[in-house]
Amino acid sequence: MKRFLVVVAAALVLTACGSVSAGTGSPPTPSTNPGLNFDIVVTEKDNAATLRLGQRLELVLHANTGMYNWTQVRSTDESILVPIVNPAATAVRGVTLSAFKAVAPGEAEITAYASPTCPSGQACPMYVQVFSVRVTVTA
Repeated sequence: MKRFLVVVAAALVLTACGSVSAGTGSPPTPSTNPGLNFDIVVTEKDNAATLRLGQRLELVLHANTGMYNWTQVRSTDESILVPIVNPAATAVRGVTLSAFKAVAPGEAEITAYASPTCPSGQACPMYVQVFSVRVTVTA
């Protein structure tokens, strides 16, 4: 019985992790024509962005199927990349909007987290989806 539980636990861990693919070619380029007075728009498909001092970045994250909206959107270094109010903060269901301003040269990451939606009374996998984008600010 103990061996059976170990096998079941291992199978659950492997299936809950999802898939990872190795990218080929160049990474996606954030949009540089966003409107609403933002200089660049970053989505969950981007992994890096570059801003000049004083420019503003809009982060638009779409929730994956079976996941709650992205939460805890933060800059890892607010002395470089500071959160600001996003004037378009009313988003459609499943979309999280955030905005940041480049205030000093350097490098910071923007991170966010999402968890699975689970029906009431049913077992729920214990994992968290993590988003991270590296932002370089130049003078």
